[in-house]
Amino acid sequence: MALDRYRSVAIVLSRVLVLNLAVAFAKIAFGYLTGAVSILSDGFHSLTDSASNVVALVGVRAASKPPDADHPYGHRKYETLASAAIFLFLCLVVLEVLRTATARLRSGVSLDVSAASFAVMLGTLAVNVLVVRYEARAAARLSSEVLLADSRHTQSDVLTSIAVILALIGVEAGFPLFDPLAALFVGVFIGKAGYAIARTTSDILADRIVIAEEDLREVVMSVPEVIGCHHIRSRGSADHVFLDLHIWLDPETRLAHAHQISHVVKDRLLSRYPQIADAIIHIEPPPPSER
Repeated sequence: MALDRYRSVAIVLSRVLVLNLAVAFAKIAFGYLTGAVSILSDGFHSLTDSASNVVALVGVRAASKPPDADHPYGHRKYETLASAAIFLFLCLVVLEVLRTATARLRSGVSLDVSAASFAVMLGTLAVNVLVVRYEARAAARLSSEVLLADSRHTQSDVLTSIAVILALIGVEAGFPLFDPLAALFVGVFIGKAGYAIARTTSDILADRIVIAEEDLREVVMSVPEVIGCHHIRSRGSADHVFLDLHIWLDPETRLAHAHQISHVVKDRLLSRYPQIADAIIHIEPPPPSER
């Protein structure tokens, strides 16, 4: 089942890669031909979509490998590392956008806007909207953080493309500074998308809590013979969680029965939170104050 999931994620990424390359080359080619730095910057942004697709494909391939002697918890964090690489690509494109926009502001060169400019931007905008909807739905269906991160990246493309179209309207109305200003606006959106991805990946790599302790305690305490629980810890990604906790049982409970109770606790946790990949239940007597 897991292998089928990774294959499905790879198929989605491959399809999106083709569409992103088409959008990026159309914008970059037209940007160079016309000198529109807003369109050119948006093209570079789209090109990083393609680069991130390649990185994500590599990450998904690595993450699909089953647990082994060196990686007993599996290879799922390679998918998280792929998301982190997307963030690095975004940082690079922000620098390129700022450099290009600043150069245009200094030069003050005017831009000739044509019907072809609007045709290119509206056409690529339509493709981006389709990609975002397709990838976001696939991310939810396959519970894939890398697809979700990539769809957020492409979503910023939709917003920046709209900004570029508005800038072209402004240039045609006699405000040439709208072109480099729109390029700067593109940079802001790219930075915002990068921040969201960086925060998500850093939370996973730093083992930030995934499921609230009180929510987990409520499930554990629903088992009648459990006196209490503590040291509840969860880590991982939203769709692939590792959990460990301690439960208190009557000191007179037979070992075999205590082991059975721990399985009941684990089964209830997995039923309530199917995203839990594994749960380790430690059995111990309650402290004297709780007896």
